[in-house]
Amino acid sequence: MIFEKHQEKLFYKITNRFGGVSKAPYDSLNLALHVGDNPINVLKNRSLFARENDFYIDNLIFMEQTHGDNIQIIKDSSINHIKNCDSLITNVKNIPLMVMVADCIPILLYDPVKSVISVVHAGRNGSFKEIVKKTVLKMVDEFDVDASDILVHLGASISKCCYEVGKEIAGISKKSYIESRDTKLYLDLQSMNEDQLLSVGISKNNIEISPTCTCCDKDYFSYRREGITGRFAGLLWIKK
Repeated sequence: MIFEKHQEKLFYKITNRFGGVSKAPYDSLNLALHVGDNPINVLKNRSLFARENDFYIDNLIFMEQTHGDNIQIIKDSSINHIKNCDSLITNVKNIPLMVMVADCIPILLYDPVKSVISVVHAGRNGSFKEIVKKTVLKMVDEFDVDASDILVHLGASISKCCYEVGKEIAGISKKSYIESRDTKLYLDLQSMNEDQLLSVGISKNNIEISPTCTCCDKDYFSYRREGITGRFAGLLWIKK
């Protein structure tokens, strides 16, 4: 991952569906409480995840994601569950930020100069609302970050090979993000988010995009493929 040379100061991870206790159809390491899984299993999964990755579970910050463009700056871990939110930013050490997905893009951002991190939930609606672009601008405004210093990882998510959309969605998207195959239309969320990052000064060399399509790869939860399913996660925190 693009953060590899910063691993002494930064923890980062994209999970998959393996390693927990949830039962089918939620399968093993589901980390979300909102998908109908037994809450006891979800909390066990989170505790296992925290123990295996050496962080304090009470410091974990997660969002009630609404496919919007609300961004919250985290100053402490007094409130773990942030409502109506799709992006978190902090410069505080030892506060893990988590984004949960099952086809949407988990985006992790890190400025190694100012030591600021963010996690972003970029689904279709959030991408149209330019959630990742707005997150970068907030990092710049609130923490005096230079966008050119920011490193970005776009984690496993549904890709244009599988993300079929209707004409109404294609009609509000730039043509460059729509691919037509066999009379069907497919949306390229990755390119949309990459262009937003480039537009605010992030270097293309600082953007890493996972080649994994969650709809194709059964190691990951996919709402498009499965319907009722769990959520995997992107996790980021500043160690020192």
